[in-house]
Amino acid sequence: MSRRVKELLIEDVGSRLKGVKDIVVVDASKLDGVTANKLRLSMRKKKISALGVRNKLSRVALKNIGMTSLDPLLEGPSTLVWGGEDIVALSKEIAQWAKEIEPLQIKGGTTEGATLTKETVDELAKSPGRKELIGQIVAAMLSPGAQLAGALLGPGRKLASQIEKISEKEESAKEEAAAAPAAT
Repeated sequence: MSRRVKELLIEDVGSRLKGVKDIVVVDASKLDGVTANKLRLSMRKKKISALGVRNKLSRVALKNIGMTSLDPLLEGPSTLVWGGEDIVALSKEIAQWAKEIEPLQIKGGTTEGATLTKETVDELAKSPGRKELIGQIVAAMLSPGAQLAGALLGPGRKLASQIEKISEKEESAKEEAAAAPAAT
């Protein structure tokens, strides 16, 4: 490749990755064409992008945008994968595909400038996503209020139930008393 073509590739890679904070690096070199296309189409539906570029060009492009945390992972065949809601959603998607497609191997990743190992990416894939965490936080915040409301309403329900039973007994007693003189 000529120097000018390399510069254009570096600019293109840099422009695609500018502003991206979460990237997972995979080795997709052993995938056949049909499987690779199936993987890319599935990821595209989930707004996840994949880019296979020579490691040296990737390093220079990433360095130009201030992201050097992937340097240790860019050894051997590498594909950069980014997108999705957050690093957890991205990790879950890639881990799911890595389980389904044996030749696809996770090498690691980066989030917020921190390098992630393969094991860390696997752990992130098992953790709850952003929406799930928000749901758990909301449930935790509402739980004491629900318990308090239940505690306050519990004795009131018991009292209302007892009053209703007494009222029903008095009504049935009045009906029996009214029916008893009429029968005689």
